Amino acid sequence: MNVKFASDEEVRLRTYDAVSKPESRQSSDDYVVFDRVQKSYDGATLVVKDLNLTVSKGEFLTMLGPSGSGKTTCLMMLAGFETATNGEIRLSGRDINLVPPHKRGIGMVFQSYALFPHMTVAENLAFPLEVRGISKAQRETQIKHALDMVKMGALADRRPAQLSGGQQQRIALARALVFDPALVLMDEPLGALDKHLREHMQLEIKSLHQRIGITVVYVTHDQSEALTMSDRIAVFNDGRIQQLAPPSEIYERPENSFVAQFIGANNSLSGIIENIQGDRADVRLASGELITATAVGVKAKGQATSVSIRPERVEFKPELMPEGAHTIDAEVLATVYMGDILHCRLRAAGSDNFIVKMRNTLGQTKLSPGDHIKIGWHPEDARALDPA
Repeated sequence: MNVKFASDEEVRLRTYDAVSKPESRQSSDDYVVFDRVQKSYDGATLVVKDLNLTVSKGEFLTMLGPSGSGKTTCLMMLAGFETATNGEIRLSGRDINLVPPHKRGIGMVFQSYALFPHMTVAENLAFPLEVRGISKAQRETQIKHALDMVKMGALADRRPAQLSGGQQQRIALARALVFDPALVLMDEPLGALDKHLREHMQLEIKSLHQRIGITVVYVTHDQSEALTMSDRIAVFNDGRIQQLAPPSEIYERPENSFVAQFIGANNSLSGIIENIQGDRADVRLASGELITATAVGVKAKGQATSVSIRPERVEFKPELMPEGAHTIDAEVLATVYMGDILHCRLRAAGSDNFIVKMRNTLGQTKLSPGDHIKIGWHPEDARALDPA
């Protein structure tokens, strides 16, 4: 079978080079390394395209992206359930491309939990220890320690069918930790839980990570989950990392339109660059307004752009608008009460889907469909990106 690899020229010309080459930044902190990794299932189409990524020891890194973006394939290659078509994956400095999964010393938590239904909780946890030849006395010590870590010590004799979804998730996590791995992989582990329990377990997993200092590589398509739990987020699309950064930077300073649209709510306004100087760009919106924005990914006059503005950065009270704010006219189309916030959809800047989020506070001005208002934002909160 002839496998099609990306050429060196394609590599040099790729649009988003999220991470510098591992060999140029290799250090003792680089615990997991993907070095120019590619993956093809059919020998022609690459589902992972020249991935360069490093994960530091003790880091919580989340691979985030839509279905088919390549994130789960990357996790499966790291786990050993898939083999890289090209490139090298290293763990603690050792090439593990040809090392079978059970010899990698990696803990794994799946969305389905994958607990053995005919075994008790203790027997489920004993299984990975038996495979590794751990003595019975040592097994009992490690099982108790793992169950105590996830606060499930009283359920050792129950079977999975006797546990709630949240309890099963904790047991699956304990099984991944019971043999004391330095690296744990999690593939959508909270996907089967309801919203309230999911949010609770996000904090539980993050707290556990901080307490015991393990390295975690986590896969999800849930943006709020990634923002809540991660030290860094790798945003995937079309087999490539679009941006790799801490959560606050991913949200506040997206590097392209895909990241701006995929992470959180976002207003995207089409326009043309009229003038650009340094990191400031004057943009003529499709609706005619001229605004100033931070230039990201645009370089010249006449370029098309998509201006990104987060809904919570837009103000509608003139007295609260920051100095130098852009102000434009808007019409209220709809309001939605969401408890802690009010979600308002406006007609503004040529868009019928301009969103503003307002805190639900005492004395907040009431808005109704048909109201004509002025809205404003600071130029620094607008980012002129590549066209959406």
